[in-house]
Amino acid sequence: MDLGIKGRSAIVCASSQGLGNACALALAAEGVNVFINGRDAEKLSVTAEEIRKLTKVEVTPVAADINTEVGRNALLAACESPDILINNNAGPPPGVFEEWSHDDWISGIEANMIAPIMMIKGVIEGMEARRWGRIVNITSAMVKTPKPQMGLSTGARAGLTALSKSLSVRVAKNNVTINNLLPERIDSPRQIYMAEKQAEREKISYEEARQRIVDNMAAKRMGLTEEFGAACAFFCSNKAGFISGQNLQLDGGTYPGLI
Repeated sequence: MDLGIKGRSAIVCASSQGLGNACALALAAEGVNVFINGRDAEKLSVTAEEIRKLTKVEVTPVAADINTEVGRNALLAACESPDILINNNAGPPPGVFEEWSHDDWISGIEANMIAPIMMIKGVIEGMEARRWGRIVNITSAMVKTPKPQMGLSTGARAGLTALSKSLSVRVAKNNVTINNLLPERIDSPRQIYMAEKQAEREKISYEEARQRIVDNMAAKRMGLTEEFGAACAFFCSNKAGFISGQNLQLDGGTYPGLI
C-alpha cells in the first residue's frame, strides 16, 4: 500500500532507540525525510546513519533535550515546515503514590504533558496553513487502564490526551489529524527497564519477571517495534485523513474494554 507521504518531512522526538526509532524507520521506509532527536549526540549519529543505509532518505539528527525550551526550539528550527510530528519521550519510573514528591510530579508533567504540547504548539499553525498535517503522540496503555504504580505516567499523559482531543476538533477542517498510540509491552528498551524494576520489586529474576509480563498478555508475546512503527506510519498517511482524536491500543488484544 502506498501511504502517499513520500517526500514529506517528519520530526520524530526521542528517536535514537525504542518506539521513536521504530516510527522514524517506518516513516523513512515510506520516503519521508526524518528529523530524529535524542540527547546523546553520538548515539543519535549512529542511528541516523543506520536509517540512511536502510532507506536512502534525508536524515537530520538533532541532539536536544525536548524537556527544555532551548531543546524544543532547536528541534523545531531544524525542520522549518514539518508535515508530521511524532511526540515521544521517556516515561517516568513506576513507584508509590505516597513517595512521589512535588518535584517528581513536575518532572513527569513536564516530560509527558508539557513538552509534547509545546511541540504541537510549534507546528500546528504551519500545518493548518498548508492544509496538511499529522500529529501522533506516543502515550501509554495506562491512559485507559491506570495502575497505581504508573500514576505519574498516567496523570501526565491523560492531560496530553485531553488537550489533543480538544485540539483535534479545531484543526480537522484543515486536514490536520491528531491521534495517540497507546503501547503496552512492545519489546523495546523501556520493557527491559520495566522488567528489571519488576524483578527488583518482586525479588525474582529478570527472566521470570519478563515471563510474567508475557503471560499477562492476551497474545502471549510482546509486540514488535516494527508492528508499532507500521501503525504510526499509517496514522501519518494520506489514507488516514478521516481518523483523528483517537487512541489506538497496541497490546495484542489485552485491553479488556469495549472502547
